[in-house]
Amino acid sequence: MLNELSIENVAVIEKTDVHFGPGLNVLTGETGAGKSILIDSINAILGNRTSRDLVRSGAQKASVWATFSDLSNEVRVLLSDAGYEPEEELLLSREIGQDGKSSCRINGKPATVGILRQLGEALITIHGQHDNQSLLNPANHLSILDEYAQNDSLLGQYRDLYHTLRDAQKQMSGLAMDEGEKQRKMDLLRYQTQEIEAAELQQGEEEELEEQRSKIHHSQQILDSLGAAYDALQGGDDYEGSVGLLGQAHEQLGQINEFSSEFSGFYEKLGELYYAGQDIAAELKSALDDFDFEPAMLNEIEERLDLLYQLKRKYGASVADIEAYYEKALQELETIEFADQRLEELQQRCALLQEKATACATQLTAARKKAFDAFSTAIMASLRFLNMPNIKFSLIAEQTKLGPLGADAMEFFISTNPGEEPKPLAKIASGGELSRIMLAIKSVLAEKDHIPTVIYDEIDAGVSGLAAGRVGQKLQETAKSGHQVICITHTAQIAAYAQQHLLIEKSVTGERTYTKVRQLAKEERVAELARIVSGDKVTELSLANARELLELSDA
Repeated sequence: MLNELSIENVAVIEKTDVHFGPGLNVLTGETGAGKSILIDSINAILGNRTSRDLVRSGAQKASVWATFSDLSNEVRVLLSDAGYEPEEELLLSREIGQDGKSSCRINGKPATVGILRQLGEALITIHGQHDNQSLLNPANHLSILDEYAQNDSLLGQYRDLYHTLRDAQKQMSGLAMDEGEKQRKMDLLRYQTQEIEAAELQQGEEEELEEQRSKIHHSQQILDSLGAAYDALQGGDDYEGSVGLLGQAHEQLGQINEFSSEFSGFYEKLGELYYAGQDIAAELKSALDDFDFEPAMLNEIEERLDLLYQLKRKYGASVADIEAYYEKALQELETIEFADQRLEELQQRCALLQEKATACATQLTAARKKAFDAFSTAIMASLRFLNMPNIKFSLIAEQTKLGPLGADAMEFFISTNPGEEPKPLAKIASGGELSRIMLAIKSVLAEKDHIPTVIYDEIDAGVSGLAAGRVGQKLQETAKSGHQVICITHTAQIAAYAQQHLLIEKSVTGERTYTKVRQLAKEERVAELARIVSGDKVTELSLANARELLELSDA
């Protein structure tokens, strides 16, 4: 159950705390007061997509917090699986920055939007105004039936079979080619693999060849520099080299070292430098003696590098890419060579999968038709209560080819007046009727699911009079069955049935707009119901009417 919603710097809401109770909670207020912002805030805390436009003008970030109690086992399992310790209360929070980036927390610990979304689906279901229009699309009717029939397990089993079947069919399509095409493809693959094999590629070979080429191109410079470095160390006929000078310095300090240890550190360091210089000079001499190259090698190197370049142009940007292409080509060649055998295996596999998927789809069809009998009985009873006494609700079902949801095309047909044949919802239902049909469906589904909180955003669209009162009764009935119901409404007959009535108020201070949400006491409820009925001119008669609505609702 949603206990509290705290909102800070979200659109026109600077800061407000909304406390919800068990049973039916209604929110009313003038048009534009900020009711949609509450829904946006709840959607944000449930991990749905948000926008930086949500951040109040002039603020750095928007923040939303929500606390929940009486957590279901499903929520506790989700928390444990995600690495959070389930507690008596659950605190979800989300911040949205001006740059559109958001951060989420669960009980104060960092969380991802994905985990928040998983939890949200088990905590709250929101029925928005657009959901009514979704009823006009027959594609959604199948999902409604599956939800009522609780076909999750059977539908999951079917989907696994269907996707496996589709994968096998795609593999068959890939293997299906005429003999001429098959031979051309095999010839090309053989040529490519043989060309790569003949190159005898080695990892790091290209870098090594380029280094050898650079060495040959700059061989004279290398020789000159090696010789100059050696001469600088060892000296020549006319001058002393640095190694000799280091030896002299070392010898001089050695004489001092015999009768004073003050300069022993210099003596030891010079000794290390002297011996290191001798070693380097010896290695340079060896390098000079061994340095040799054949100009003809340059042609071989250039030819090899050119071969590598041509292979890279054909098969990849590096030796590793060429080798990967080679492995793939070998595999493809093997697949084509054994295509007939593989095709036969896939045909047998597809036939078996087709049989299993068809059997599973048949079970789905039977489960849906069986569920519709109970579903339609409950829907019609609910709609008669909602002042649609002559409603007829039927199902038009056709068998189709196997698809992602089975082999069914199903659509709800209704008749709202005596003597009329049932027709598609889009051709029969008015806006008010559509609202009541959706409420009836949601009420019936609510009996099947375990989501504790249901939010209705203006379920009363197009509904008034007796029908509006019945909608209020239906919402109260759903709340008494164990669900917390939160309803945003513009209808006094519905608001009168609430256990808790919250008012959304907008005010302007200076040049800024502020929205607050507060709970109404009984007399305040009377005034608000009278305002909804009469508008700006609240009269004694409208106040008396509001009191009567509250007495009749027994809220």
